[in-house]
Amino acid sequence: MRDSRLDPLFSAATSLPGVGPKVAKALARLLPDAPDTGPRVIDVLTHAPSGAIDRRARPTISELVPGEVATVEVQVERHQPPRSTRAPYRVVVADATGAMTLVFFRANAAYIEKLLPFGETRWVSGAPELFDGAFQMVHPSHVLDAAGLAKLPPVEPTYPLVEGLTHGLVSKLARAALERVPELPEWQDPAFLAARDFPAFREALDALHRPRRPQDVAADGPALTRLAYDELLANQLALRLVRAQMRRGAGRSTKGDGGLSRKIEAALPFALTGAQTRALEAIRADLAAEQRMLRLLQGDVGSGKTVVALLAAATVVEARRQAALMAPTEILARQHLATLEPLASAAGVRVALLTGREKGRERAELLMRLEDGGIDLLVGTHALFQDDVVFHDLALAIVDEQHKFGVRQRLALAQKGVAVDVLVMTATPIPRTLVLTAFGDMDHSALDEKPPGRTPIDTRLVSLERLEETIGAIGRAMEKGARVYWVCPLVEQSETLDVAAAEDRFGALSEVFPGRVGLVHGRMKGAEKDAAVERFVSGETPILVATTVIEVGVNVPEATVMVIEHAERFGLAQLHQLRGRVGRGVGRSTCLLLWKGPLGETAKARLETLRDTEDGFVIAEKDLELRGEGEVLGARQSGAAVFRLARMEVHGELARIAHDDAGLILSRDPHLTGERGEALRLLLHLFERDAAVRLLRAG
Repeated sequence: MRDSRLDPLFSAATSLPGVGPKVAKALARLLPDAPDTGPRVIDVLTHAPSGAIDRRARPTISELVPGEVATVEVQVERHQPPRSTRAPYRVVVADATGAMTLVFFRANAAYIEKLLPFGETRWVSGAPELFDGAFQMVHPSHVLDAAGLAKLPPVEPTYPLVEGLTHGLVSKLARAALERVPELPEWQDPAFLAARDFPAFREALDALHRPRRPQDVAADGPALTRLAYDELLANQLALRLVRAQMRRGAGRSTKGDGGLSRKIEAALPFALTGAQTRALEAIRADLAAEQRMLRLLQGDVGSGKTVVALLAAATVVEARRQAALMAPTEILARQHLATLEPLASAAGVRVALLTGREKGRERAELLMRLEDGGIDLLVGTHALFQDDVVFHDLALAIVDEQHKFGVRQRLALAQKGVAVDVLVMTATPIPRTLVLTAFGDMDHSALDEKPPGRTPIDTRLVSLERLEETIGAIGRAMEKGARVYWVCPLVEQSETLDVAAAEDRFGALSEVFPGRVGLVHGRMKGAEKDAAVERFVSGETPILVATTVIEVGVNVPEATVMVIEHAERFGLAQLHQLRGRVGRGVGRSTCLLLWKGPLGETAKARLETLRDTEDGFVIAEKDLELRGEGEVLGARQSGAAVFRLARMEVHGELARIAHDDAGLILSRDPHLTGERGEALRLLLHLFERDAAVRLLRAG
């Protein structure tokens, strides 16, 4: 049960004055993270301003600066009603230093006359501009009498909005919500607050929604930084409590004798990198321990995660137990099988594949062998955690491309055995701060070295205006034996986006290179996709036109050219993943990023970053800086931390502090029963990490 002191904050936002059915609907669109029952008071409070308008400047008309918001005391001199319906209504106002015109389009004359009575004093607030050498203000934000001026906030917060809401209305709701904030004990360390000059929780919310200066709403200002730290600490405490609970569940020690692993290593065409060796040592230590393993293996494109996964599986097979490897797509599952099978068979490890395509007798026989212990390593898709899939003794669950699966799916696979150890892998480099906030419940290994012999990829930015030249260049490359990926953003031509569709590009390239072009996209059936990839692998169709379905897992060492059409429409991490499909053999590879102008600043920075570096970890940090944490993680994936106040591109350093602080707190007070512990329970409820509080109660 949530502490009753927090009840006012978790009551419906419809209880705030001014929230009728129309506003409630708009609020639900504005606050999509709110529960299905609708936004609550706390959701309004944690909707932070994105900026502020400073209305403290009180210049005379002669002191106005074009474009700078000002509030001016004036006298109404004359009205100039429009002569035609298209002309604006003008009102001339003046002070002792000069005159200015207020301009209103489509105005109601009676309303303007009431708003600005002739001869009266008014205060007008807005951004003036020069027109024909004189100042004018088009649609002033405020026209006030003395009583109205007294109520005008000197600094007005501005908020992210949706249709049906205004800054003024959201601000009014936030101020009403502030009245509901109860007196709560301080959960942060007083010395920490003093050292950082952080306000108390309630003061921080007040500064955010009732700012006295524009800095009060800044992302790096004391108010928002304090609240971001609260949210990050709640997240880190919750992750550590969940992890402690998982570790309390009995594990099983699995120790191999190294026999199979040595045979696999002997069959490899290269020696393991230092990073692979370190990751394997950590995984084997986890497998041998009595606690259950939950480890994230993060590796850049081509860093050799699959080999690490196979050697980890070999360790449990040496102990006469089983392993499973789950991939998000059938293409990727089959690709893993193709990579693993030759190495596994050299060591006598029995590997099988299970996807949605295996049916009838074939599937029944496979499941029987699995249950009898006749399969050592099962590779597959979501099909692996269906009810009728029964392992003889599953010891290790390996989940590839972790971000494509929710936590529930990961757990469903882990429940196929007793105390199953879990290794999750991702080829999407994740910035260090996000590893802490999204995967803080896991131990972490990074493969930050490439296998020897990989040649750097020559990445070039090419305008789409040079499309004919590009097609000519790939024709010449194909004559020399090259295979070419050509990636398009959409399957079909869209009426709303000027984007070349994969099907259209396939048609156009087929006219130039008849019979030599293949096509693969997400709407094709599995067998069609496999056949298209197979024709590309064999060289029958040396050009493969594709959507991002080839982003992960397709491994064709002969492919040396990657063309990405409309590269400006892709995210940085996705571009890096796609580029990683080439540069896998010994030949020199090229990646052409075809862009269409005009390019925005962010799109330009993305493309230039990709051109200038191949280091996925550098790219990940830049991606975070350009897009923010929610986008980089794919914020809506189940299990990922979605922050309302903390922004990793600004508050990343605080994530590391919160990680250490949470560890220290729980080492001193593991059940949060002390004075600060009780206050921290409130913090966990406040940021809806309620599952962690339930674990505390369960002991």
